[in-house]
Amino acid sequence: MTQHNNQQAQRKAAMAVLAHAEAGEIAARLRAIALPDHQDLRAPENGLVMLRGRVGGDGAPFNLGEATVSRAAVRLTSGEVGFGYTLGRDGEKARLIALCDALVQSRDFGAAVERDVIAPLREQLMVERKQVAAETAATKVDFYTMVRGEG
Repeated sequence: MTQHNNQQAQRKAAMAVLAHAEAGEIAARLRAIALPDHQDLRAPENGLVMLRGRVGGDGAPFNLGEATVSRAAVRLTSGEVGFGYTLGRDGEKARLIALCDALVQSRDFGAAVERDVIAPLREQLMVERKQVAAETAATKVDFYTMVRGEG
């Protein structure tokens, strides 16, 4: 895997975690890092995206509806640019995600962000998902059909 592909995979994995985390949790984790100077390239803003669906998973696509999203872009003084998108109207979360995206790309801060922000949030999300799965499994009802013989 090339260096570029590896960095893209790392960014994708980080975005998957950050998109599901709360803004306050991201901000609290970032406080542990001495953040470099950065500027907003695109201030947080809200907009709409069209959601598309398919009938039966393989049918023709159709417009399902719209969803509100927030987006932001941040540039570090070292030149790395990060982008953040999140469902809903949380502009601060979009800005924090963009900042993390830029930091993940940085040679100086990438490892620290992975260790102090992304990894703990990933672990927390996994624990929460396992807890929800366990609670759901506790209410599972197994239905089965008994075959009755006639005659």
